[in-house]
Amino acid sequence: MLENLIKTFRNVFIIPDLRKRLLYTLAMLVVYRAGSVILTPGIDRVVLERLWRDVASNLLGVLDLFTGGNLRVVSIFALGVTPYITASIIMQLMTVVSERVKQIQQEGELGRRKINQYTRYVTVLLCLIQSTGIAYWLTQQPDLVTGLSPRAFIPLAALTWTTGTIFIMWIGEQITERGIGNGISLIIFAGIVIGLPRALGQIWERIERADPLTTLGILLMLVAGVLIIAAVVFVERGQRKIPISYARRVVGQRMLGGQMTHLPLRVNMGGVIPVIFAVSVLSFPQTIAQFTNWTWLQRHVQNFNRAGHPFYDLVFVIAIVFFSFFYVSIIFNTDEVADNLRKHGGFIPGIRPGKRTSEYLNEILTRLTAVGSLYLAIICLIPQLILTGFKVQEIPWVGPWLSNVLANTPGLGWIQDGLGFQFYFGGTSLLIVVGVAMDTIAQIESQLIMRHYDGFLGSRGRRLRGRRVG
Repeated sequence: MLENLIKTFRNVFIIPDLRKRLLYTLAMLVVYRAGSVILTPGIDRVVLERLWRDVASNLLGVLDLFTGGNLRVVSIFALGVTPYITASIIMQLMTVVSERVKQIQQEGELGRRKINQYTRYVTVLLCLIQSTGIAYWLTQQPDLVTGLSPRAFIPLAALTWTTGTIFIMWIGEQITERGIGNGISLIIFAGIVIGLPRALGQIWERIERADPLTTLGILLMLVAGVLIIAAVVFVERGQRKIPISYARRVVGQRMLGGQMTHLPLRVNMGGVIPVIFAVSVLSFPQTIAQFTNWTWLQRHVQNFNRAGHPFYDLVFVIAIVFFSFFYVSIIFNTDEVADNLRKHGGFIPGIRPGKRTSEYLNEILTRLTAVGSLYLAIICLIPQLILTGFKVQEIPWVGPWLSNVLANTPGLGWIQDGLGFQFYFGGTSLLIVVGVAMDTIAQIESQLIMRHYDGFLGSRGRRLRGRRVG
């Protein structure tokens, strides 16, 4: 296996076109990271760091994940690709709400270009709105903006951040067209993994303390990380293959059809989008409280949004499940799939075409989405439990008794207090990192196989599948 892996990486650089694409992708990512160190003028870094410790757990913390840490330091790429992602989601929703947008989407390559153009326009609009709001909020923080008046800083910051996002969007499109993998996904990927050396340094500092309890906690964290990554890879590659048969028909003087194929339905069709929606919705009250002086709202939100609070975790799981079903219902219309199969002479063996096929696909999709949504919830909660534990004392009626039992039982106290170690790859970031890595490797392997080279698993191995198979 190791020899095949080394041979595959050597083949990547032997093929001129593939080598050119890979180097181009790396060069664009270097340009992106270089722009991340160019800071927006007028910001006091000491005050900003102190402010960030207070707001990192709300919506700004979620946004910082997709900016690769640019929002934390307020660089020229402070907004990252978040406006573009939001614009893409809006355009996907519009294909369901607006009949006109749906018709444009069905126009093939020309329709795809129009949708992309509309997405860019929406991205610019969102950038202007979001950058103006963040810049105004920064000017309201004491001693944060220095050397510039609010009237000068707000338009300067809005123009700078909007231009930065447009430039990032251009980099992503260039990577998709001329490089390897999906450009926007790779930009998010690069922003997340750039902090890995710092995380390894923190782990090494803890090991140097030679504390047995610390060493045990680190080992448990590493084991949990490996198991979570294995689970993510297993589920992201999982799919249900629906057999499809095509009836034979005569077109002119040719006989068409009479073949068997399959319709792949992934277990986690929604990807990380349901988690993003859920975190954003739950962070909204805290964000509103952060921007207002309503003491009663701040007090209630603080009590609710404590890490490991049972009610918060329950609402978080419910939100993930809800948005999983909601998003999958948008991106996969069983009625349209059944109608397209019927028009092309396809059918599921044993299932009547038309409405019964749609009902059958909907039943399978419901079960897959239920499993996928629970998988997302578990993946997102495990890092939190490792870090802060589960506050069982907040459970009504039985909470104090259960907390006392866990506290007095040797080896179980960590359940409610956590291990106290920072799990670097949280649930959302872990899904993105593993998913993007699988997609990129799958594309590289496709390029190798197309040119008659062995893939990462060798000539006898199965082809590695990414998340977007089919």
